[in-house]
Order: sequence, then structure tokens, then C-alpha cells
Amino acid sequence: MGAPPKLIQSIERSAAILEIIAQEGGGARLQQIAAIAGIGKTTAHNILQTLAHLGYVQRRPGDVRYHLGGRILNLARIAGDDNTLRRRLRPVLETIAHKSNATVWLAVPSGDEATYLDILPAPGQPDPVSSGVQQREKLEGSAVGLIFLAFVPGLGKRVLTTRTPQTNDDILARIETVRTRGYALDLGGYRPGTHGVAIPWREKGEVRASICLTGTEDHLPRARLVRLAWMMMKEVETVPFSNVE
Repeated sequence: MGAPPKLIQSIERSAAILEIIAQEGGGARLQQIAAIAGIGKTTAHNILQTLAHLGYVQRRPGDVRYHLGGRILNLARIAGDDNTLRRRLRPVLETIAHKSNATVWLAVPSGDEATYLDILPAPGQPDPVSSGVQQREKLEGSAVGLIFLAFVPGLGKRVLTTRTPQTNDDILARIETVRTRGYALDLGGYRPGTHGVAIPWREKGEVRASICLTGTEDHLPRARLVRLAWMMMKEVETVPFSNVE
């Protein structure tokens, strides 16, 4: 047998902390984490701060516990079955497509990009699924990307660290607008002549996906997009909760 691998202590401790949070029902206090892991509170705090910066853990407003973050939950989703999520959300996508007469897209965060899992064409339009499903795109610029940058904890800061200060200022302002409104508009900025609006889909308080609809600027002027955004947010509330923990 070969020599045992040389283990890196900080990685061991980080993995242990993530397992502790998961075993405690998805949320645990600093003191609890440090005690179970057998490390000092300062060490545990420093590791948690790093994991939070990377998006693997997060703290929620009014809650002192640390929770598993969106990035690790996305890894679990990727390792699982995207078809399950697609099937769960397909009925609401169909309703939105029918009410808007526009093309509807379902996207999920995947690392520092967005991946499209499903597309429903506008009634009477060619089916774009073959060219669009599993398509990946950068987060900055599109309405879907702005949703993830605004609502997935730590993601915006991590992505924008590689951008120029001028780009940061512009996107940060747009992200703040999305947080205030609850939806993201695209008035031809991403694809000339195409307008769109995207909303978040949450489960148990965490953003799991974004639903977006697109069409020509004549078919989807700004005022109509705003009305459709509120319709979409109402429709996604009808999605039944998953029984899978």
C-alpha cells in the first residue's frame, strides 16, 4: 500500500463544518459548530467567513445561525436531477407562456454562470429548445443573471471582483434596483430589439431558479413587462413545495 495522503487541515475543517451545518438541519450557531468540530471559536469564525465569501454558507437577516449557502446547494442540484426541477416548474412555465404570449425560460445558477433548463416558445413560434436548453451564459448583463447576482448570497461580490471599477458601479446599481423591485428588466441591453423580464423562484427562502420571458420590443414594452412581472410572481407562488429535504 502507498503512503497515506498528506491532508490539508484547513480543508478538513471546512468540510467538517459544512457537514455539521447539514447534520444540524441546515443551520447551526458559531459556538455549536466550534464545539462539535473541536476547534476554537476564532478558527471556526474565520473558516465560516471564508465559506460565506465563497457562497458556501450564509447568514439570514435576524438569524444568528450559519446556513448552507446557495453555491453548495447548486452543487447538490447539479449532482442530482435537473429533470425533477424542470418537471416541477413546467406547469407554471406553461401558464406564464399562455398568459404572456411570450417565450418563457427556466434558468438555474451554475457556478458563476446561468444554465437554461427549459424553454417554452411563444404560441405559434418555432420550438427553440434544441438550441437553448443547457445553454450557459455569463451572469452580468442579462435579466436572469441580474436575478442571481441580486438574490444569491455572496454571488454578486464574487463575480464582480474580476470586473473593472466602471463595470462594477454600473452593475451594482442595477443589482440594487433589482433587489428593490423584486424583478429584473432587460430593455434591449442584452440582445438589441429583444425585451424581457425575469423573476426569482424561491424554495424555503432560497433562490433556486429564475423564470424569464422574452419577446420583441413592440410586443413587450416596458409598462407591459412590469405588469407581467407581477403576474409571474403571483403564479410561482402556486408551485407545490418539495418533500425532499
